[in-house]
Amino acid sequence: MKLAREHGISLFFGAILLASLIGQSFAGLHQFNANAIEHHSETYSWFRYVTSSEFGGDVLENWQSEFLQFFLYIFATVWLLERGSSESKSEDEVGLMSDQSQFVGGYAKSNSPPWARVAGIKRRLYENSLALAMLFCFIGSWLGQSVTDWRAFNHEQLDHNSSPISWEEYWGNADFWDRSLQNWQSEFLAIGTMAVFSIYLRQRGSPESKPVGAPHDATGESN
Repeated sequence: MKLAREHGISLFFGAILLASLIGQSFAGLHQFNANAIEHHSETYSWFRYVTSSEFGGDVLENWQSEFLQFFLYIFATVWLLERGSSESKSEDEVGLMSDQSQFVGGYAKSNSPPWARVAGIKRRLYENSLALAMLFCFIGSWLGQSVTDWRAFNHEQLDHNSSPISWEEYWGNADFWDRSLQNWQSEFLAIGTMAVFSIYLRQRGSPESKPVGAPHDATGESN
């Protein structure tokens, strides 16, 4: 019970992530096999489908856009403001902020992470580690998407008696950019909407919302 209470967010989202992936695998398999029958192609078993480029590409297309969203959000909110939004810092906190406010160097607490106490490259890496982790996850999943979508694209090309293309050529293909950009635009819409909605709307008890009675122009406040 203590584990569930202290790690409820990660456990909850991990569980619904797994459930969503399983549901997607069965729905995707049904759609894939329906298309295969229509085009007189080979159908797949469930295991073959979840290990295929078609399924892998569908999954990674979404993952890379999520990591891109959070990387840009983390980085942009260092320097940019949205007056009245709980998703924004206040005007006097724009930028990297002081060592004292960040508890680094001589201002580190007794239980601060070791790399917060040191100077130089270690601290630079640690103080940017969250954005860097999101960036590396984005790059990795985007590269993975490019490979799986390229293989799925060539599979479809062969089914239609067309010539396959190289991985390098696929990076310039409209199919790759259509798949990437349709995910990116939805993430940018969602995060921009959240920033604006939090100016005027509230969710009592949520750290993503200002207190219910906070004025609309209060910036950077949260429950």
